[in-house]
Amino acid sequence: MEKKLVYTGKTKNVYALDNGNYELKFKDDCTGKDGVFDPGENSVGLTIEGVGDVNLRMSIYFFEKINAAGIRTHYVSADLENTTMEVLPAKAFGKGLEVICRYKAVGSFYRRYRDYCVLGQDLPAYVETTFKNDELGDPLVTKDGLVDLGVMTAEQYDSLKEMTQAITKIVADDLKEKGLDMYDIKFEFGYDADGNVMLIDEIASGNMRVYKNGEYIDPMTLNGLFFA
Repeated sequence: MEKKLVYTGKTKNVYALDNGNYELKFKDDCTGKDGVFDPGENSVGLTIEGVGDVNLRMSIYFFEKINAAGIRTHYVSADLENTTMEVLPAKAFGKGLEVICRYKAVGSFYRRYRDYCVLGQDLPAYVETTFKNDELGDPLVTKDGLVDLGVMTAEQYDSLKEMTQAITKIVADDLKEKGLDMYDIKFEFGYDADGNVMLIDEIASGNMRVYKNGEYIDPMTLNGLFFA
């Protein structure tokens, strides 16, 4: 099948396929700083052999579960030998939107709202949205902001929130079976030609904060535990 490079990303390249779908090529490049892996960094800091493969494997595992649950995603199929994933075409919301679902008050949530909560406090699958913008530090945006700025409709937001909570439960329940506790997770969503919201990008260890017996598990260790 013919393919054409359309986008070079930090951790993935995107190719257009002649059947109208797209191919994501997972790379071993990781975000970080000074040679240390950090999923929160905005630039490539190091290369870890095999990380593209394990990110693809985890994405396949969860996308297949989510699709089986009847939740719309862009996942079509994958080729582990070439570290690629075929996906449906999807349009991003605005210039890119990240959606975080939180089960615990940690990280940036705790830093912002610590006057009103204690560290590690339980949260009821709290959903927040941020615009992807490195310069502005990925600013938070509310439902009203997204609707009033024309980024999405109120119905699309409600669908996105419901899907986020359902997907998070699938991932968290699976990790719980492995003795792991998920505190929060980050997703990206887009929409198809009919305006239907769908989960896009990947579901990898670098996008979730996971603990075991109260101890934080870094993404690379998590990969080892997940596929043990």
